Amino acid sequence: MISVRILSDSILWSRKLKTRLFILQEFRLLLLSYIIAIGFGLEIQQRTTSCSLNRAWLSRPHSVSITEFGAVGDGVTLNTHAFQNAIFYVNTFADKGGAQLYVPAGKWLTGSFNLTSHLTLYLDRDSVILGSQESRDWPVIDPLPSYGRGRELPGGRHCSLIHGYNLTDVVITGDNGTIDGQGAIWWDWFHNHTLNFTRPHLVELRSSTDIVIANLTFLNSPFWNIHPVYSSNVRIQNVTILAPSDSPNTDGIDPDSCNDVCIEDCYISTGDDSIAIKSGWDEYGIAFGRPSFNIIIRHIVSQSHTSAGLALGSEMSGGITDIHVEDILVINTETAISVKTSAGRGGYVKGIFISNVTMKNVKRAIGFTGFYGDHPDDRYNPDALPVVDRIIFKDIVGENITIAGYFNGIQKAPFSNICMSNISFNVTSEAAWSCSNVKGFSELVYPQPCADLQHRISNESSVCSFSSVSNSFKDL
Repeated sequence: MISVRILSDSILWSRKLKTRLFILQEFRLLLLSYIIAIGFGLEIQQRTTSCSLNRAWLSRPHSVSITEFGAVGDGVTLNTHAFQNAIFYVNTFADKGGAQLYVPAGKWLTGSFNLTSHLTLYLDRDSVILGSQESRDWPVIDPLPSYGRGRELPGGRHCSLIHGYNLTDVVITGDNGTIDGQGAIWWDWFHNHTLNFTRPHLVELRSSTDIVIANLTFLNSPFWNIHPVYSSNVRIQNVTILAPSDSPNTDGIDPDSCNDVCIEDCYISTGDDSIAIKSGWDEYGIAFGRPSFNIIIRHIVSQSHTSAGLALGSEMSGGITDIHVEDILVINTETAISVKTSAGRGGYVKGIFISNVTMKNVKRAIGFTGFYGDHPDDRYNPDALPVVDRIIFKDIVGENITIAGYFNGIQKAPFSNICMSNISFNVTSEAAWSCSNVKGFSELVYPQPCADLQHRISNESSVCSFSSVSNSFKDL
């Protein structure tokens, strides 16, 4: 019997939404998570730990309302200049403890705007920030240096709806207000091949530190939802992220070349990976050389009909290491846990610790591939081979799983030291495992894994020891 710390106050996993459709979806999935826990006989415990958070951040000595700058919350008036002017004003309080920009009830249409340091952006419960459906309201900015070009197209990329660069002490929060990217028009442009530049994210904070994103609902992002990049000391807590299951590339949370990140108590159901850890793309990511490391992910409910609950890669050329994942529920998903890479990526994925995972209605419980994804251009080095090593799985159960594990490694760079213990999958296919170019260890795993993964775990061996990632995060 394993213990999955499903929150007794599990309402934190699925936040109140603004439409009946989403409320119904939320209720069904929340109920399902409880049924799964009872069905597996799992002990439901009160959570005893959480990401450290400086509560002083939730209160600023100064506060202004977006309405003081002429904003109109009718869902029609474009308020980009109001947001820009308000943030320019609150910047004057940066050396006085910072300020809060309050967004009251209403529908606040806007294009992209940039945040400033020592700022709290606070959304009322009935506040909705709406992304403009005009592409001109999302300016084109330079590509990230670790990508070398836009992720979808050569050249620049559209700026995120809420954007920040080189910031410190930023809080984006509220009383479960909503940020809605109105992404359907962008998805149509993608499918019709009429995009001129890469689509925008909902939130991107670049080269920043001491970031909190909490107590909000994110809807219908044009592209990835929350994208911290080259940033540290990032806390993402108590958020709901939703997009239709067929919406293209609407990843939930993508820490990218980031360190000291904690993601917890989130409910994510989108058209792509719920959480994807990244670190740059091929030769550009190798040259930039900033890994993602020291990341904790826990108490997540995830659903992705087309992709992964948790993905490592495929853009991982700067390296990914020291990742600790625990207490995850993955339902109705293509692949619960995925490592995606390919020749030309270089980099590494190593030192990954995953425990206490429950899966329900999943096609592939664990999927590793060394043949995934495209390349930014023809200047990548096909001899830059990725290292995938010391990935540890412990205490995992799954019901209605099609394939227990799929490992398709690279012949010249096989996956190594894959460790699995105390794992049970109710598998519906005859071929439960598929393995090539992989080596690892296992004990108490059902169905029995392929021969390359059947080496016994030795008590004297440190390869499969389930060491905790350092939890010595600084208070923000």
